Amino acid sequence: MKILVIEDNESVCTMIEMFFLKEGIEGEFVHDGLKGYAAFKSGSWDLLIVDWMLPGMDGVTLCRKIREENSDVPIIMLTAKDSESDQVLGLEMGADDYVTKPFSPLALMARIKAVARRYQKQQPGNNSTLRTKHLEISKETREVFLDGVPVANLTPKEFELLYFFVQHPRQVFTREQLLDQVWGYQFYGDERTVDVHIKRLRKKIGTAEQPFFHTVWGVGYKFDESTDADES
Repeated sequence: MKILVIEDNESVCTMIEMFFLKEGIEGEFVHDGLKGYAAFKSGSWDLLIVDWMLPGMDGVTLCRKIREENSDVPIIMLTAKDSESDQVLGLEMGADDYVTKPFSPLALMARIKAVARRYQKQQPGNNSTLRTKHLEISKETREVFLDGVPVANLTPKEFELLYFFVQHPRQVFTREQLLDQVWGYQFYGDERTVDVHIKRLRKKIGTAEQPFFHTVWGVGYKFDESTDADES
């Protein structure tokens, strides 16, 4: 793996670098948001680790700019901010996961490995295309078409969540089940992570008349292309 770490705290970088060496991970460390964006543009990365508070350009702005490049590279945000609004903002800007400071290096490595396993499963060679009445989803090319029109700017996690739902039409899943099935590990953060990703998918796919993702109050969510399926 080749990981770009954009973090201005050198002691945190030293700690992460030690674990990278033990795991055989190639890491590049940048301590400024603007330089981090330049490093992202000039290299090829399997994963990014981005701190929220950075000189030059903050991590949330950096994450948004990376997603504007139509990049699907997974992003894990490091943040000392633990309020709901801050976490939601980071996810809405395109982060796939977040780790709250102070954190255990072992916990961070577990998140990195989980993201790597999920992403590798989506690479070319795993040819599987799902087709529904309105959607066509290629696992090989990671392309999504809605009524024949390409859907752009899906993050890796949004793509994986959509693919999972379409594999299980009309089946209701709890937030815990979705975290386990899509995030791929026992998630120690807030279940609102699921809510944020559903909200983003609703904005990118579907309309008020055709929402696709339906809330089943007191239970969770389901994917259903029928227009009368909402139980909210």
